Amino acid sequence: MHIKLDIDVTPQELRTFFGLPDVEPLQQEMLEALRRQMASGAEGFDPMVLMRPWLPPHLQSMEGLYGLWQSFQKGAAKPE
Repeated sequence: MHIKLDIDVTPQELRTFFGLPDVEPLQQEMLEALRRQMASGAEGFDPMVLMRPWLPPHLQSMEGLYGLWQSFQKGAAKPE
């Protein structure tokens, strides 16, 4: 027996049904902070500072990101 069920819902309705948190206010707050920074001028604007709270500790610096990139390159290198 094979049963197929099609449900037509919006992403917001599906998140609500599964009890997932509504992240729209957080997204709006982040976009507004980004807009304020951009409106105040590019001088002194560092996107890394804006994203640092959401990054894991080992990626909170450019050195960490560079190390991650190096790891990817080493893993992608083909043995001879």
